[in-house]
Amino acid sequence: MKICRKIRVLLLMLFLVVFAPPTEGGVPVEVASLAETHRLSRATAWEAIGYLRSTQGPGGGWSENPDGPDLPAVTALVATGMLLDPRLDQADPSVRAAVAYVLSFVKPDGGIHDGVLPAYNTAICVSMLSRVRTPEAAAAVTSGIGFMKRLQWGAFDASELRSPGSAAWTEPVDEDHPFYGGVGYGKHGRPDLSNTQVFIQAMADSGVSTEDAAFARALVFLRRVQMDERVNEMDYAAGSRQGGFIYSTVPNAESVDSVPGQSQAGEIDEAMADGTVRTRLRAYGSMTYAGFKSLLHADLPPDDARVVSAIGWIEKNFSVDENLGLGQQGRYYGLSAMSRALSAWGEPEIGGRDWRGEIVRAIAGLQADDGGMREVHDRWMEGDRDLITAYALIALGESGGR
Repeated sequence: MKICRKIRVLLLMLFLVVFAPPTEGGVPVEVASLAETHRLSRATAWEAIGYLRSTQGPGGGWSENPDGPDLPAVTALVATGMLLDPRLDQADPSVRAAVAYVLSFVKPDGGIHDGVLPAYNTAICVSMLSRVRTPEAAAAVTSGIGFMKRLQWGAFDASELRSPGSAAWTEPVDEDHPFYGGVGYGKHGRPDLSNTQVFIQAMADSGVSTEDAAFARALVFLRRVQMDERVNEMDYAAGSRQGGFIYSTVPNAESVDSVPGQSQAGEIDEAMADGTVRTRLRAYGSMTYAGFKSLLHADLPPDDARVVSAIGWIEKNFSVDENLGLGQQGRYYGLSAMSRALSAWGEPEIGGRDWRGEIVRAIAGLQADDGGMREVHDRWMEGDRDLITAYALIALGESGGR
């Protein structure tokens, strides 16, 4: 079975190299047939599912930690990938065990975690449970969304104090504050786009109305991490027209007074509208796709300046070979974010590129003989093969190739 998969992938790649006309980058849309993308996606996904069945823990989860704490989000990501495959549903034994495992972490206050990373774990678990049709899952989704809303900075009146990350925090957070509207891990005492986007994903997956105040607050934070002076009033975006997204408004709670912004991809020299060149924080792949899909989930129209600016960055910088700006760091997270964003966008091409075909072929090329994904970099937990295989499975499902 694995040999057959390899032969199919190699023959497809050979066909593309021999018969594709020269291009500036990528494979022309007419070459990569939808039928071949579909076949390759299904074969790749099925082997990935087989690998994940073999690594599922005795408790029903993936990457279980007998010494604790556990991260139920990893199991939720695997189950989400499985549920995106039309050949599986919630009655599948692996999915059923995974759902029970995730539900075992539900707390009285609605959080779904094991004492660490409450926002990250809860949001991802809520998204998965939104696909499960049982009373227990529905109750966990409702209470989980309520828990997440309470973690959003600025969720209460300015007279009330917010302290999701620091018990010593004593400053009210109103709309003028750089934390407003965001959600964070907690350990840095400030919000970031990664946690904010999984919160927005959870709200979208669970059917929260875009008229909800949580979406309006999140849009304020999203504006401040988009590197475009036309939508972002922060000093670190002055003069920038990149259009892509960075990680956060500040690196940590201690830097809130200076508000320097934070990009995991460092800085670039950017040409300004007046012809000068200035050093600016660099927008990068995974956060741009995360930010872009968040704008779409907030129901912004295609002609909104924020959407237009983000699409401009994506069209100029599309690549499935790296997490642009970070190389191989966070590559699988980036592929997952890319597929979800472009699926939400709904167009078959991006900048003339067959994004579905390119994503499917990239993932097929990264698959190891055992069906799991090969490790390409261990940053951000991507040395965990269960996690990166889950990201890949989600990317295959969201690409529409199945």
